[in-house]
Amino acid sequence: MNVLMFLLDLVFLVLVGACLLRAWLNHARISMAQQPGPFILAVSGWLVMPLRRLLPPAWQRSRWDVASVTAAVLLVLVQAILWQWILNMGMGVHGLDVSLVWVTTVWLAFKLLLVTALRLLMYLVLAHAVLSWVQPYSPVQGWLSRLLMPWLAPLRRIIPPVGGVDLSGLVLLVLVQVALMLIG
Repeated sequence: MNVLMFLLDLVFLVLVGACLLRAWLNHARISMAQQPGPFILAVSGWLVMPLRRLLPPAWQRSRWDVASVTAAVLLVLVQAILWQWILNMGMGVHGLDVSLVWVTTVWLAFKLLLVTALRLLMYLVLAHAVLSWVQPYSPVQGWLSRLLMPWLAPLRRIIPPVGGVDLSGLVLLVLVQVALMLIG
């Protein structure tokens, strides 16, 4: 069952992460013409594009990509339902209150969305740090810097560079890890 849960988490991390990253990139007005933009569009497009046609026009003009966020929410709901189904396999669920099952599923979906967003932030910070050492002038490094600036700038104001090394990314990683532990 652990392998099944791992694979389920991995698939939904990629799908939900792509939808959240698509919304974040659109909000930051970052072009998706270069990699990993086309990958993000390909992975999330099958769900986001139909949702765009279904959403009211006023929502489509929002600064936030409502279709991408809606796709992420729908995907974590499916993930939570699958989790509940796998965890309850072999157990009799007769006599359980249906409203209680839905409340726990929605709560689990909320936690999964939050955990996925934090894991995505953590992976982006790690990629930003590695690229800053290996290939600091790559195009991906530029959009990672723009994407992470709202998170790193407040930390950079508080934490000065030590020996010319910016520790804001490391502090952000520690804060994200603490948040993930608190969510449990």
